[in-house]
Amino acid sequence: MIPTVVWGTGNVGRAAIRAVDAHPALELAAVVVHSAAKVGRDAGELAGMDAVLGVAATDDVTAVLASGPRAVVYAASGDIRPDEALEDICAAIRAGAVVVSPALYPLYDPVNAAPEFRDPVVAAVAEGGGSLFVSGVDPGWGNDVLPLLISGLGTRVEVIRCQEIFDYTTYDQEDSVRNLIGMGHPLEYGPPMLWPEMPTMVWGGQIRMMARALGVELDEIRETVDRRALDATVETRLMGTFEAGTQGAVRFEVIGVVDGEPRIVIEHVTRIHPSCAPDWPTPPDGGDGAHRVVIEGTPRIEVTVEATDEGENRSAGGNATAVGRLVNAIDWLTENPPGLYDALDVPLRAAVGKLGKGRNG
Repeated sequence: MIPTVVWGTGNVGRAAIRAVDAHPALELAAVVVHSAAKVGRDAGELAGMDAVLGVAATDDVTAVLASGPRAVVYAASGDIRPDEALEDICAAIRAGAVVVSPALYPLYDPVNAAPEFRDPVVAAVAEGGGSLFVSGVDPGWGNDVLPLLISGLGTRVEVIRCQEIFDYTTYDQEDSVRNLIGMGHPLEYGPPMLWPEMPTMVWGGQIRMMARALGVELDEIRETVDRRALDATVETRLMGTFEAGTQGAVRFEVIGVVDGEPRIVIEHVTRIHPSCAPDWPTPPDGGDGAHRVVIEGTPRIEVTVEATDEGENRSAGGNATAVGRLVNAIDWLTENPPGLYDALDVPLRAAVGKLGKGRNG
């Protein structure tokens, strides 16, 4: 069994605890929390499970890393604290752990990552013998391995489009939804996620990685952004009121241009309520989330993936599949040399040992 730490217990961390506990090759060794109110609570409770896992949450990072865990799922946010996240991750790598995380956007594509992100990781790998694999929660597989796999079914490929279509109505991350993305703010407000070049900073690595896999050179990466206001005030169960006239939906594209034409596109369509921007793409069944890959070419291929988790919540389902990609990579990483890996390196494998009820029924 591979002793594995889950660091962070938010939307990603909860799913990570469940994924580690269910994995036949992994053993949940510790759960690291920031909030004093969570210290001492059982991991199963924090993950919303109907089970006591016998692992009490701790905020003593030094002691956890000193215990020599073989793996760490770093689920703490890196959105507004990238430097701190990088420092945490490097500390775990220096302790000899393989680390999987969605927290560092620049390392989606480590080949082209800026030195200030890549170099500390490379140094930590050399010092401690750990590894790092970063994949997104949007989810990463929807913007790398899935579109690349589907592209291989075509005779001729003109455009690869990856879509996340997401309704935040049932999401539980108010600060990010309101302040980072701008939902509920006047349209005059400039949400950080939509600042010029910010979408490219976050998703450009996946565009570059797909271009690298496809053997094409990018001319440039472009962005488009569109925002819509709510026609009426809406109430959400977890995040409260969003007033009429404030931002209720946003749609943006990160576009890889090849030979002057848009060829590789990552598109996000997000709403705070399904009534906003109904003319924009929606999930096929009218649910609250879907991930879609469209290959324009011969033949035209469209694949839509919908996942549910935590009470039929598709937003949580997206997190769960993103976490599954990361957690399921851990045993592969432990069997391979220390290093800095990306989605093209780490295979997407069958669910060996998981068919049926699994360890916890």
